[in-house]
Amino acid sequence: MEFISPELDRYVCDHSENEPDVLRQLNRKTYLSVLQPRMLSGHFQGRVLSMLSHMIRPMRVLEIGTYTGYSALCFSEGLAEGGKVITIDVNEELEELVREFVAKAGMEDKIDYRIGDAAQLIPQLDEQFDIVFIDADKKNYCTYYDLVFDKVRPGGYIIADNVLWSGKVLEEYETLDRETKIIMDYNRMVHEDPRVQEVLLPIRDGLMVARKR
Repeated sequence: MEFISPELDRYVCDHSENEPDVLRQLNRKTYLSVLQPRMLSGHFQGRVLSMLSHMIRPMRVLEIGTYTGYSALCFSEGLAEGGKVITIDVNEELEELVREFVAKAGMEDKIDYRIGDAAQLIPQLDEQFDIVFIDADKKNYCTYYDLVFDKVRPGGYIIADNVLWSGKVLEEYETLDRETKIIMDYNRMVHEDPRVQEVLLPIRDGLMVARKR
């Protein structure tokens, strides 16, 4: 996942908006107490998500894959008045940590945190979304895209994380593991979908941003 040198990464972070204190605390606690802390969006990507949210001013954001709540908090920063982030995760073990930091950030009324299988919960959502952020189990990326597409308003965005998959997307398709093939299939599917305008941003492990036409 280290596509630029640590020194250049530090320079980028040093010249981007400072990480809010509550997110800095969550960042540290995740690294100290949670398995696979690199799943966290982190300072730079978090500021990118916050900037996108401020640019779009969403009323409704759907996040598939909460982890410890860092990215949900970033999206909540740019919500329009009365806006809401619905975030879904299957991991009940992180619920206490997520709710602790949502409360610390004062975002209980803006973040609707739900535990369960996203593939089952998404069809039950009677909402139109301005942003959907896919950052959950890679095997279901294409499924999630199909499930949310009709729930995204025209002009809305579907953003998927980890679409560079630590650079494995450059390897020969036939030799790849199943998860890498799924990521490549997702990237190709979005790129070939005439219903969207897409750009793959080489931010951290890659963000595929698709705007619904």
